[in-house]
Amino acid sequence: MQTIQIETPTIQLGQFLKWAAIVGTGGEVKILLETREVLVNGEVETRRGRKLTAGDVLTLPGGEKITLEAPPCS
Repeated sequence: MQTIQIETPTIQLGQFLKWAAIVGTGGEVKILLETREVLVNGEVETRRGRKLTAGDVLTLPGGEKITLEAPPCS
């Protein structure tokens, strides 16, 4: 399982997928989510605007899992 630290308290799923270089464009996000193979905390997610927070676990096609980690405290 991979852990990725986000820089803000929340991030939209589509933005995260692009930011983490899982996809390159918003169009690729849309196609990926239409396949219904992206899980957030074990449930299928199709909304690009889904808010993610620290502790959420994404499961990508192929079974790769990514855990979101909180931004550093200032």
